[in-house]
Amino acid sequence: MSPHIIDPALDLLCANYIFPEKAAAAADAIRRRRAAGEYDGLDEETLAARLTADLAEVCADKHLRVRTREAALHDVLTRDELEAAYRESLRHANYGIARVERLDGNVGYLDLRQIAEAAVGGRAIAAAMELIVHTEALIIDLRRNRGGVPNGVTFWLSYLFRDDETHLNDIYDGPSGRTRQFWSLAHLPGERYPDRPVFVLTSGATFSAGEEFCYNLQALGRATLIGETTRGGAHPTEVFPITATVEITVPLARSVNPVTGGNWEGTGVVPDIGVPAAAAFDLAYRKALEHVLTTSAPDAVLAEAEAALAEAA
Repeated sequence: MSPHIIDPALDLLCANYIFPEKAAAAADAIRRRRAAGEYDGLDEETLAARLTADLAEVCADKHLRVRTREAALHDVLTRDELEAAYRESLRHANYGIARVERLDGNVGYLDLRQIAEAAVGGRAIAAAMELIVHTEALIIDLRRNRGGVPNGVTFWLSYLFRDDETHLNDIYDGPSGRTRQFWSLAHLPGERYPDRPVFVLTSGATFSAGEEFCYNLQALGRATLIGETTRGGAHPTEVFPITATVEITVPLARSVNPVTGGNWEGTGVVPDIGVPAAAAFDLAYRKALEHVLTTSAPDAVLAEAEAALAEAA
């Protein structure tokens, strides 16, 4: 079983990984282990997990993974088929938007589990922002966010800045050698949310594009991050089918933040206020309510905020 999985996996790794020297070293290490018989007799799932662990020993890259494919992706091998499957999965996941709510005290709440590509999820994102645009403060919950697409991050974050003059992130692409800049967008469907407090909730499971969302806002001083240090994956990837049931995810690029000059790879995003993830919402909500009470919101909203804060105490 192993040659028809290991050989293509190593070929894809060496041809595409953002750090070619590490790819070559990892491939050599795996070939030595195969020659020693370490992969003999392993089923697909066990082999995929073992290869991922062995790649991590050399590359220490949490995006670099060999894994068995979901049943829905079996026999999906062409780029068009993968794109269609991706779009269908996003549709069923409501484009990553699990919950949108106006909380007592006129505080907005967004629970985002995935960052959808802007061209696919833009209408849903705009609809979500329309529902919270008139709140006094906003809580964005990324504690269960597994990642997504950089242009989706740009679309979401553009709502939080006044215009198109905010440089959000850069991504260096290994195959082309080019750096793409990501700036806030000049036009958005609906109103922006540029001038009210934003609290972002994080956990140790927050990953990839979810981390970029956090990191960009923190670097620009636009949000207060509350929760746990995130997982630590900053390298955009592409998924390559190896067989109908096994695939490899290979990082092709790396993020370079224009403010810090670095990224969150391996370290995660460290929150401004560190608390267990389970306690992050309560703390953020209290802080949001405290802010509401300093505003000139209508008396009914202020009374609602006072009551919610007393209940949360």
